[in-house]
Amino acid sequence: MKTIRTIQLVLTFGLFLAFTSCDNNDDTDNSSSEAVESNTVTNLQATQSADYTTSPATITGDYIRFSFDSGSTTTGDDWDVAFRGTTILVNGGEATSDDEPERTGDAGIYIASGTLASITEVNTELFEVDSATDGLAITTGSDNGWYTYDSTTHIISPIAGKIIVVKTTTGTYAKFEITSYYEDGEANEDLSNSQYYSFNYVYQPNEGETSFE
Repeated sequence: MKTIRTIQLVLTFGLFLAFTSCDNNDDTDNSSSEAVESNTVTNLQATQSADYTTSPATITGDYIRFSFDSGSTTTGDDWDVAFRGTTILVNGGEATSDDEPERTGDAGIYIASGTLASITEVNTELFEVDSATDGLAITTGSDNGWYTYDSTTHIISPIAGKIIVVKTTTGTYAKFEITSYYEDGEANEDLSNSQYYSFNYVYQPNEGETSFE
């Protein structure tokens, strides 16, 4: 009888360890999620030049590529969005002109209305890509996408309440709000400090997770 009780105690203790191990593994899996990141990019220069002696005008300049995964510019194919002048590209779909970088990813993009804080969930049904047929996902021109153009002062101003949501090339999500198109946040007298992007962004680093909270 003593031997039987000993065996029962050993089995009971073994089961307890097994359950404890499962609980610990669950805790480990949950704690492995990375925290949502909030960051600011200041004075990202995305200069273009225009030759108005041609019709239409010839626009030149490098597209400045940005990766939310690294939180920095990149020269490789790992970019999510790219900037030049007032134009924003996404690394998904296809190029709309010969001087654009090749789309090698399956990123997507859309504009949501609200504040950076109020857009807490990604709507995966709204993502669009750039298209040689339909044009850029983030359309250009005053009041068409993210900015307005004042024909009197010639100042470009971000539209308040326009939050750009991005599905990155790695299957994660980001949202950003452009705060200024001028170096150090304010246009100078001759507007020579234009084409400098400043924006706040929130990055969800966990693949497939659509919540920004």
